[in-house]
Amino acid sequence: MKSETEQRYRAMPAETAAAVLKFRSLQNQLRDRWRNIQEFDTSAADIIVLPSLSLDQRELNKVEGCYHYEERLLFSLIRLRNPRTRVVYITSQPIHPSVIDYYLQLLPGIPFSHARDRLLLLSTYDASTQALTQKILDRPRLLDRLRYSINPDRAYMICYNATELEQTLSLQLNVPLFAVDPALLHWGTKSGSRQIFAESGIQFPDGSDLVWNAADLAAEIDALWQRQPDLQRVVVKLNEGFSGEGNALLDLRPLQDGSTVSHDRVQRIQAHLANLKFEAKGESWTNFQTRISELGAIVEQFVEGEAKRSPSVQLRITPAGEVELLSTHDQILGGPNGQIYLGCRFPADETYRSQLQEMGQRVGEVLAKKGVLERFGVDFVAVPKDDGWDLWAIEINLRKGGTTHPFMTLKFLTNGDYEAESGLFHGRNRQAKYYLATDNLQKPHYRGLLPDDLMDIIAENQLHFDTSTETGMVFHLMGCLSEFGKLGVTSIGNSPEQAEEIYQRLVQALDAATKVPQQLQTYHLSMQWNGMH
Repeated sequence: MKSETEQRYRAMPAETAAAVLKFRSLQNQLRDRWRNIQEFDTSAADIIVLPSLSLDQRELNKVEGCYHYEERLLFSLIRLRNPRTRVVYITSQPIHPSVIDYYLQLLPGIPFSHARDRLLLLSTYDASTQALTQKILDRPRLLDRLRYSINPDRAYMICYNATELEQTLSLQLNVPLFAVDPALLHWGTKSGSRQIFAESGIQFPDGSDLVWNAADLAAEIDALWQRQPDLQRVVVKLNEGFSGEGNALLDLRPLQDGSTVSHDRVQRIQAHLANLKFEAKGESWTNFQTRISELGAIVEQFVEGEAKRSPSVQLRITPAGEVELLSTHDQILGGPNGQIYLGCRFPADETYRSQLQEMGQRVGEVLAKKGVLERFGVDFVAVPKDDGWDLWAIEINLRKGGTTHPFMTLKFLTNGDYEAESGLFHGRNRQAKYYLATDNLQKPHYRGLLPDDLMDIIAENQLHFDTSTETGMVFHLMGCLSEFGKLGVTSIGNSPEQAEEIYQRLVQALDAATKVPQQLQTYHLSMQWNGMH
């Protein structure tokens, strides 16, 4: 039986199919080199790090400081701890030298100069909203420099998310891309996720197929309401939205005393869509309608519950087709209706950790059969019940999400391992590790702080990561700080309480350094974490 990927290739025009088959052949080189992850990560390699956010740019611009998110993959520089690894890191705009120095100083047992000699930083010097990968493809001389900088026999490329742009760059450089085949990206959309959940046999909210206009959306809401008469609210999701920014909540209770005739009720629902409550700041129904026609949308029942949580599980499908469990997290959500990703705790609560892992494994096995490669995550909603928790699968992310960089930072810094049986991560000294992580430590008072200022604050308050105890603070998104007052952090401790305490110390130090008024010092992200553990 032909695989799903092969069937797609057979339906393509000959020229396109030839290019895609060449891409697949390049990816097979990774399979040849992949004996186990330890050997793969420690072998001699030239790694091209491509942090392009190749997403819908209008949706991406809903994230404040989004163009600095190319810094989120800087944890990859820690791969330079392997003295036989070389890294090429490409960005739209040059990264502040202090930020690069910060990451290289984290390397255990490697002289700074030795690591710096094996790092090549390249930039397109283009601050436009165009995806970074497109900027690279538009610069033939930059492409030539990339080709001359690597050994193709030992090189591979990693990225934030894979699209046809990344596939084209892989072919241009003749370097394999360790990421999902763009032909399979449908399985990471909202509608594709629902299909995978159904094939996996795991619980997910009742909802619709893809729709492209308001009339069909209203009809699907009505059909869902008929199947679920007690329904109070529904969630409308743009098919390619991310981080919850493309979601909107619709309260059906104002319509409950209206007509029971389906045709009349559909019309009332369509008129009621103007009352959608959007997660993204500044979003409107007028604009959202155009996004539905461009990206498609689904509607799902809103999972009700007073003490809900939002756990996730992360896995990887190796080039050999094996499904590997990587981690579990409790996500920290915010926004008007609690659907925007702000940060996470590691690991997820022990009361549902094994259930998360089992459901994630089932999803991974289905995705592996479809030819999906590399890292992915599955998000859930957890609702307490008398004998435990109800877990509802919400969506699949076929990319490096908000939980990727904190976990990989922990792994690279400690050279430890995640144990599926306990759901815990142990460092070199076998001490269990815990962390809080966020991309959204943000206050107006932090604006104007330069990376060098942050380094001063870290040093003065001894908040840096201590390699001897494997605890402390690791920073990212430092480029966001001056303009947006926004910073990314991973607070690593030997207990959840220690991770929280280190984070609190950082907030207090930043507040003191920026002279935040006392009445504002109590507001920070940890408020969102109360009661999580």
